[in-house]
Amino acid sequence: MIEEKIKSMGIKLPVPPTPAGSYIPVVKSGNLLYVSGQIPMIDGKVAFTGKVSDENIETAVESARICAINILAQVKKELGGFEKISKIVRLTGFVNSLPEFTQHPKVINAASDLFYEIFGDSGKHSRIAVGVSSLPLNSMTEIDAIIEISFQ
Repeated sequence: MIEEKIKSMGIKLPVPPTPAGSYIPVVKSGNLLYVSGQIPMIDGKVAFTGKVSDENIETAVESARICAINILAQVKKELGGFEKISKIVRLTGFVNSLPEFTQHPKVINAASDLFYEIFGDSGKHSRIAVGVSSLPLNSMTEIDAIIEISFQ
């Protein structure tokens, strides 16, 4: 069971962050869930802020992992659990980085690797990892997801 796997990894899913703007966190359309961009919120506060550089890449990796955990929290709130998930289809990862920073994939790998570790082959997905000049609330990272669900 997926929830047991998550717990065995030492992950405690938070209460999902509330939207910081005029949108809803998850939209269900057909058999797809579109999870709005999640930033590294912990207990209602942005945990990791500022520009990513080669000097703080490990902090950015942790920021991306928290974004992925917040995606899971939003999905659990929407579906009540994870058993309906049949495929993580796509992640889009944004890194609030200095212009010379080029290791965006390494940062977003934290989210990709987490989904693979939890869901196995169903967690393999397509992905975009890009650097941007700023993100909401000055967060280091933001990640959204498209997730396929089954109705069985």
